Amino acid sequence: MTADRPRILVATRSVHKLRELRELLRPARAELVSLDELGIPDEVEEPGASFAANARLKARAYARLSGLPTLADDSGLEVDALGGGPGVRTRRFAGENATDPQNNAKLLEALRGQPPERRGARYVCVLALALPERRGPRGGIPVLTTRGTCRGRIALEPRGSGGFGYDPIFEPASEPPGGRTLGLWSAAEKNAISHRARAARRMAPILRSLGF
Repeated sequence: MTADRPRILVATRSVHKLRELRELLRPARAELVSLDELGIPDEVEEPGASFAANARLKARAYARLSGLPTLADDSGLEVDALGGGPGVRTRRFAGENATDPQNNAKLLEALRGQPPERRGARYVCVLALALPERRGPRGGIPVLTTRGTCRGRIALEPRGSGGFGYDPIFEPASEPPGGRTLGLWSAAEKNAISHRARAARRMAPILRSLGF
């Protein structure tokens, strides 16, 4: 690390998330680096019952491992007809090692026969920034969090190959039923309204205030 280019660890191995956060946050001074770029092999469990709990846990754990300011993202999909599920199990909805198409297929099956008005859903993202060089009142690592949501509905079938995760079956609220899924939106369009974009827009001024 150089004096004029500090690093912020992004607690992910997802090249998609890293690319999005680099595009969305664009810190003036800091460089965003991933776990793999730093050669950190450790995997932190995510036992929390909420996105916020898991994001804070990951941020603190990887900040301790790296000694760097650490930004952790926990995000997922909440579907009204599933009582807010899959929620924190979004990535593992169809099994621990499920692929995106497998997760999408399971969700479509769970909503089979439901009309558009019963397919409401929202993407949720919580960003947590852990600052290991600072200490809270009890000696713990302080964490700052922001949250963003994107409302929409689950489509009847996958459309589009853009994005990742559930994007091919998620129709933003601005689209009519049967309209474009996020899998058909451009990256620029998605970054204007996505849950991660909204959380990042709230995190960006925090980074600036900290000199990043």
